[in-house]
Amino acid sequence: MKRLTSLRTAAVPALLFLLTLGAHAQDKGYWRASSQTARSITGDVSLADEKIMINFYTTTMSQIRTLEAGEVSAVFDADSTTHPTGSLYRLNIPAEKKFVHKNNLCGSEGVQWMVTYARGNAMQLAFFSGAKPPVFTLDAISNSTDLCGTFSYVR
Repeated sequence: MKRLTSLRTAAVPALLFLLTLGAHAQDKGYWRASSQTARSITGDVSLADEKIMINFYTTTMSQIRTLEAGEVSAVFDADSTTHPTGSLYRLNIPAEKKFVHKNNLCGSEGVQWMVTYARGNAMQLAFFSGAKPPVFTLDAISNSTDLCGTFSYVR
């Protein structure tokens, strides 16, 4: 009995790590623009471990942390009862960088943060400006001047 308890104690952190890893890996790969904003600004995107490619422009990114269900629901139209997870990334896309139809991501501001939420064959991205990481509450997101836009993609 004692051995079974110690096995469970060791297995729980490993399982939690694998679930977090799975959520992080779910946003990787090639994604086709599906929303009007994605088709008119970013076009298709591709995410790798430390890089994102937007309309043939590649830049580095670093995952900062995994977001919890309430945080994802504050940014995207995600049902928090389904326990959605997403990721916060740090990146640097200058305001001068133009994408599809000569549009940029955030007006006169550079993009410093990106949030992903992938579920099945769909993914959403949100881009933020600002030196500090975004606050992921419904009130903060609703009143944010740093939210540049949200974009939808499919596989």
